[in-house]
Amino acid sequence: MNKILSQSHFPPPPVAFKKPIVFKNFNHTRTDNYYWLKERTSPLVTSYLEEENKYADIVMESTSSLQTKLFEELRSRIQEDDQSAPVFYNGFYYYSRSEKGKQYKHYCRKKESLSSPEQVMFDVNEMSKGKPAFIFSDYEISPDNRYAAYLSNESGSYADFILRVRDLEKGTDLSGFDITKVTDVAWGNDSRSVFYTIVNDALRPWRVYRHDIMGTNPGVVIFEEPDELFIVNIQKTKTEAFILISSHSFTTSEYSILNADTPFALPEVFIPRIKDVDYGVYHHRDKFFIQYKDKQNLNGKIYEAPLSGYRDASTWKEVMPHSDDAMIDYLDIFDSFYAVQIRRNGLMEIVVKGICQPFEKTINFPEPVYSAELIPLPSYNSKKLRYKYSSLNRPNTVYEYDFREGISEIIKETVIPSGFNADDYTVERVYATASEGTKVPVSLLYKNGIRKDGSNPALLYSYGSYGCSSDARFISTFFCLVDRGFVFALAQIRGGSDLGEAWYEDGKLLNKKNTFTDFIACAEMLIENKYTSSDKLAAMGGSAGGLLVTAVTNMRPDLFNTVVAVVPFVDVMNTMLDPSLPLTVQEYEEWGNPNIKEYYDYMLSYSPYDNIKAADYPNMLVTAGLNDSQVGYHEPAKFTAKLREFKTDDNLLLLKTNMKSGHGGATGRFDQLKESAFELAFILSRLSFD
Repeated sequence: MNKILSQSHFPPPPVAFKKPIVFKNFNHTRTDNYYWLKERTSPLVTSYLEEENKYADIVMESTSSLQTKLFEELRSRIQEDDQSAPVFYNGFYYYSRSEKGKQYKHYCRKKESLSSPEQVMFDVNEMSKGKPAFIFSDYEISPDNRYAAYLSNESGSYADFILRVRDLEKGTDLSGFDITKVTDVAWGNDSRSVFYTIVNDALRPWRVYRHDIMGTNPGVVIFEEPDELFIVNIQKTKTEAFILISSHSFTTSEYSILNADTPFALPEVFIPRIKDVDYGVYHHRDKFFIQYKDKQNLNGKIYEAPLSGYRDASTWKEVMPHSDDAMIDYLDIFDSFYAVQIRRNGLMEIVVKGICQPFEKTINFPEPVYSAELIPLPSYNSKKLRYKYSSLNRPNTVYEYDFREGISEIIKETVIPSGFNADDYTVERVYATASEGTKVPVSLLYKNGIRKDGSNPALLYSYGSYGCSSDARFISTFFCLVDRGFVFALAQIRGGSDLGEAWYEDGKLLNKKNTFTDFIACAEMLIENKYTSSDKLAAMGGSAGGLLVTAVTNMRPDLFNTVVAVVPFVDVMNTMLDPSLPLTVQEYEEWGNPNIKEYYDYMLSYSPYDNIKAADYPNMLVTAGLNDSQVGYHEPAKFTAKLREFKTDDNLLLLKTNMKSGHGGATGRFDQLKESAFELAFILSRLSFD
């Protein structure tokens, strides 16, 4: 075995100097010795991060051959020469493809037939040359098929996207059209008017501009959202008839609507916002479909409303009622039918309902644990829909469903080049019991034949915030562990919407600690049922999932051998008390407003950075991204510095910062695999594997 030695066998880790800053709120005093790490441009900060990276590399040097082996395993599970299932839209088939040995994709189209010559619209490998990071986010095709408005950035930060317009006939970008800090884009039907959203200094999308790509004047503001709780998005209806501008917070939404044929008009409010009423708008010829949710209908319902007079709620017709045990997760409208993605008991159903001719069909899935979701299609006149299906032991498969025949046809299967047999693995769904008796689902994956005697290593993984569910999908990365005898456990804890909207409500604001105690209950269940033991149990989570695993580690440092916190949100108090930071004000509805004492006290009681104590902690790997706009790099850095000061054990604590990218880590697919190999090697080496 090639186990990493303890911390005492290596040179001393970096020690961040202390520069106390005192904060006082509600007669409570907090002293932050590492607040200075927030000074991104300071050479002292850069030096500290680089020292931490060097230390991590020294410690992990003994695993270099293991990292190489893991990288090759991960690479062997992806089909390097691959192509997405083509999608037909407005006379063209659109798809992306990747080539062997290349980091990024090509985005292509073929006119009218798949046998037509290929037009490469974007070769992201060429676009990314010479750049330390590159993200190609999205593109929108003009109605006349000539132009593509696209978003990309060179920092790896989700806040730095630049909007450009490419002339697809010439293969070049329009000159003088580089617009920064754009998040969404849509075309008017004149193929000249581009609508886009811009973020403010706090990185909140708040304004919508209209820009004539043939003109010389700058974009014109047509919409502005002054309320800092709300962010703005823009999209075009599938019918191509309307531009929709949504203003939404975590609990409330409001849409403004603009006829796409008259792009120089001003948008009008669809239905004025009402606090705690969240709705979505979908156009269908002479009517609108409205997906609606309020405090009395948490799981949502669907209405039809007439094209004229829709502001009068008495004209609405309920077409899908509210259900206490089934949440409407997603709605997609076509000319002759609509499809509804429903979440029930932590699993997905897809219901297809006729519009012109009434019918209702449900797409059922036979396995007890799986992930299924609709794939948005751009063509309004499509007679078929698409969905993808996977499970913990079944790679992703894309199906096309013909509602007239009620038949699903496979159109794309994920190939595992190194070989894969789903029947070599066991998938279980079990339940942990939370402290007050709530049953929390846990999906398990492990190789056939393991003994439940407490001797197996295990990894417990979850997210548990923002209503984002932890679906039991195929994650090829973790087979590096499972094939070495690990039990992989995916916890559907409160804070996600796995069991409906109430499940989310029970894990946010003043209920947030349920997220952490649920995770603890899941870990204890794995130990009590002898799937593993605490000295062989690892935990992992990213972003808000990083908050999860670090908060739990403070609460129960004895429960895990190893913890991997990926770009974790750990400095809850300082972040939520600073309204100038990205996301802060909008997230008062998720975490609470700490300017109110009740929320201040509650958030302080679990904030990972503020609750570090003198105790023995597990082995920990903490990662960060220097250009991270979602979770500032300084949060993981401060957490690591303070934990080094307080922890009383000899276990390893590593901080690894990507100095070239942001929240998502490395942007090239092979560079991403190297980062994954590093994290997996840390887990395996701490649990005596090579």
